[in-house]
Amino acid sequence: MERTFIAVKPDGVKRGIIGEVIKRFEQKTYKLVAMKLMQVTPELASKHYAEHIGKPFYEGLIEYITSAPIVAMVWEGVDVVEGARHIMGATKPNTADVGSIRADFGQVMNMNIVHGSDSVSSAEREIGLFFNENEFCDNYKSMYEVLCEG
Repeated sequence: MERTFIAVKPDGVKRGIIGEVIKRFEQKTYKLVAMKLMQVTPELASKHYAEHIGKPFYEGLIEYITSAPIVAMVWEGVDVVEGARHIMGATKPNTADVGSIRADFGQVMNMNIVHGSDSVSSAEREIGLFFNENEFCDNYKSMYEVLCEG
């Protein structure tokens, strides 16, 4: 089983669509193993967006992600990184597939509702930034796991 990091960004929290984002992942039968509402500090934001340091949009990223709380989550499942990217849709909401989170709720690229890891290695790094090992609740079987047993 693979894990990925998903965050409902400040615009999604402010718009009250946290439940809708969670619903999309639950419908796919991915397993939620960690979740918290949190205020991202500038220090955490700089670590999260480290690959963008020096780019013209970097300061805007930091300002945005620290502007309001996020909902940080870890989801688990078969090929969950790739599957989550499909559920979220393309970064630019106007080019995202109809039915994806970003197509349904986003309007502009810099406020596109949700963040998701783009690879297994990114997921591991991001999960480590946002969660401690004692914050996971993974000692239960998801419906996918239950169905696979039967």
